Amino acid sequence: MKKMINIYADESCHLESSNITEDNRFMVLGGLSCPDENKKTIFEAIKNIKEENKLKCFSEMKWVKVSNARLSAYKALIDYFFESDLLSFRAVIVDKSQLKHKKFNHTHDQFYYKMYWQMLEWFIDPANRYYIYLDIKDTRGYIKVKKLHDVLCHSHHDFSREVIEKIQEVRSHEIVLMQLLDIIIGAISYANRYPSGGKSYAKQQIVELIRKHSEFSLTHTTSLGARKFNLFCWEGRY
Repeated sequence: MKKMINIYADESCHLESSNITEDNRFMVLGGLSCPDENKKTIFEAIKNIKEENKLKCFSEMKWVKVSNARLSAYKALIDYFFESDLLSFRAVIVDKSQLKHKKFNHTHDQFYYKMYWQMLEWFIDPANRYYIYLDIKDTRGYIKVKKLHDVLCHSHHDFSREVIEKIQEVRSHEIVLMQLLDIIIGAISYANRYPSGGKSYAKQQIVELIRKHSEFSLTHTTSLGARKFNLFCWEGRY
């Protein structure tokens, strides 16, 4: 029987920007996967991390909430990700200052879907089945879901949708793995925006912890075979 794998996907600074600044320069699309049969165990482990670090059970952990007061909880969550054999991460990083959509005759939306496909494709093994969950961002969510499902299924000739069974939107505050994903994506964006170290001590500590565990800079492409923690830095053509 095929194993069911859940993929949780999110993005940062994905909108087109006419004025590129330090804050919006890097678009990061990321995904976190785990076997569906183990998700309850993972959710319970993260719940325990919150309790051990004096956070309320249903409190939402996000990159924007990283602070000195909550640092121990966020570090424990990153430690848990790297210690777990059940979780895998992949991100695509785009320097938006390199984008030249008009020159290559495509829109930002078309480029966005190509990059989302690039990120999600890495996870897909036709020997398994997949549910993909996207964080709700805006009212165009239904269009995004349908488009991504079509593109992924077509790339695998999965016309009956027996491999990529479902893509749906969810609310990140309801799913702890979406919260973990938001933290890792935020750290990668931060590392690329502030290569010499940012102004937030707590956020820089999370960046350094991920660097220590992964042994990657977070600003360069990893090998395609890096199955625990994988990065692809897109480079524009000139």
